[in-house]
Amino acid sequence: MDSRRSPDYIIIGGGTSGLVVANRLSEDPNTEVLVLEAGKDLSLDPRVNIPAFWTSLMGSEADWQYKSVAQEGLRGRSIRHAQGKALGGSSAINGQAFIAPGKAEIDAWAKLGNPGWDWASLVSSYKKSYTLIPPSDEDTLKHLGVDWINDEYRGSSGPIKVSFPGVVQNPLCKAWIEAFGDLNMITSADPFSGGSIGGYSNTATVDPETKVRSYAGSAYGAPALQRSNVRILTDTQVQRITFNDTDAGSIKATGVQALVDGKVETFESAKEVILAAGVYNTPKILELSGIGDKKLLDHHKIPLRVDLPGVGENLQDHLMTGLSYEVVDGVITGDPLLRQEPEALALAQKLYVENKAGPFTIGGIQSHAFMPTPNASTLLDQLPKAQGPTHSEYYDTVRLIIEAPDGSSGAWLMFLAQTNLHEGAKSFVGTELLPENFISLGCVQSRPFSRGSTHISSADVAAVPDINPGYFSHPADLEIMARHLQALDTQLRPLKPLGQFLRPDGKRNHPDAFHVGDLEGAKNYVLDTATTAYHGCGSAAMLPREKGGVVDPRLVVYGTENLRIVDASIFPLIPRGNILSSVYAVAEKAADIIKGVD
Repeated sequence: MDSRRSPDYIIIGGGTSGLVVANRLSEDPNTEVLVLEAGKDLSLDPRVNIPAFWTSLMGSEADWQYKSVAQEGLRGRSIRHAQGKALGGSSAINGQAFIAPGKAEIDAWAKLGNPGWDWASLVSSYKKSYTLIPPSDEDTLKHLGVDWINDEYRGSSGPIKVSFPGVVQNPLCKAWIEAFGDLNMITSADPFSGGSIGGYSNTATVDPETKVRSYAGSAYGAPALQRSNVRILTDTQVQRITFNDTDAGSIKATGVQALVDGKVETFESAKEVILAAGVYNTPKILELSGIGDKKLLDHHKIPLRVDLPGVGENLQDHLMTGLSYEVVDGVITGDPLLRQEPEALALAQKLYVENKAGPFTIGGIQSHAFMPTPNASTLLDQLPKAQGPTHSEYYDTVRLIIEAPDGSSGAWLMFLAQTNLHEGAKSFVGTELLPENFISLGCVQSRPFSRGSTHISSADVAAVPDINPGYFSHPADLEIMARHLQALDTQLRPLKPLGQFLRPDGKRNHPDAFHVGDLEGAKNYVLDTATTAYHGCGSAAMLPREKGGVVDPRLVVYGTENLRIVDASIFPLIPRGNILSSVYAVAEKAADIIKGVD
């Protein structure tokens, strides 16, 4: 990059979306791009590259280590919110599950006031980001029940490598498929068709040849760094965006003020400033720069540039919980590795180093399902609706999706080890590990009615934001999630394909886990154990300004000429599953919009 001129684009955040946009914009050799990332480059760190090591990154220097304020809906508990603080962002520290969104909620993005953002318009962006590489042998395909791949929706040339973590040596993957066969709920279509429901073997962002994590840092960032027109600065904490007033009454972003090696530096941009700092740090930087609710900014004595009350509002997230069941002798789970038993670690390391096989090749989940809520309409009729124009529209949108014949309100999953969420979510698996071996059946709240907010707590850039997801602030969410948990224990667990691997009188992860067959017992368990699925989004929503929006359909922040947001903050409605695939797709579309080819 020519140090004598200002870059065309400054991208704040070298995470999942920021590196996608940096890569795509810099495909033009005449376009100069500067990326400012607060974290470090951990591209050589085995914790990032080895799929199974992802839990060791939570709470580490690669995590912003944010926590929510006490949640009234969760009996006053504060929830830890892991967010990637490294080159590659959360795609560098997550469990690697690659889950499809639903067509219904993406179509709702457009219906909420965003032309050009429906399912049909985004399919190509999803496909552009990844390459799905299915198993090459028929035995594995049959074992995993993979007969649903539809090339119309399959990514075949994108940078992110996606594969199936399940293997024929693991009978539990097959048992999952067979159990859903007994329920008559095997996936109805390719999940990436946007309309599937039921159980299937899910994909993960793991390169099937090298068995290392495939993420924004390796797939988008590394190639971009080979170009002379790209510069990426790590360990660079952005403090605020600088602006000039325009004759049209708006403001124009001129650059970024950041802390580099203990010194404040100002970087000027020739064209645009692009925010890709994530669901919590993007609204934080906006507010520190004078864009947000006037009352909040006045309180913190921050000069107002744009009065935009929607900044930090509309925060949405998925809650999850799980039940761990002791397995019979001979069933291999991940528990010995979690307990760091020397023999298990040595064998796993040998298999990985010599054969690129074994438990080190697998991150989070291998088995997934999108599930409906029985009698959803009857249940929702008994509960209050949301009040106020924007709340009512959001409520009606979510309800319409849930009540559709192929609508899903929950995701079910299987994790091949214990999860001790009753510890207060100190980590995904807990710290007080039980000596027995377990499999865990979990559920995720796919379509929350509840929303919250995230705002600065101080004008000091080092101060952590006040994160308030508002979990269970709408009563429908607890009713629905408790019913999904109850169904896991009463409908899925007893089926022979899974039940044959569980001890009939075996231990569970907590005494309360024996009482979830009763609806009130399930509610109590959810209230004590539910934690974030790390899918926060929506805090700088793409909506009309009068509906609390922060960006328009061109992703330009209202009241500015050239400040855009390209990360999960802009989601007006949360996708039904893990949001990773949608972050990549939005970033791909954002790059096309910026280049003028969309």
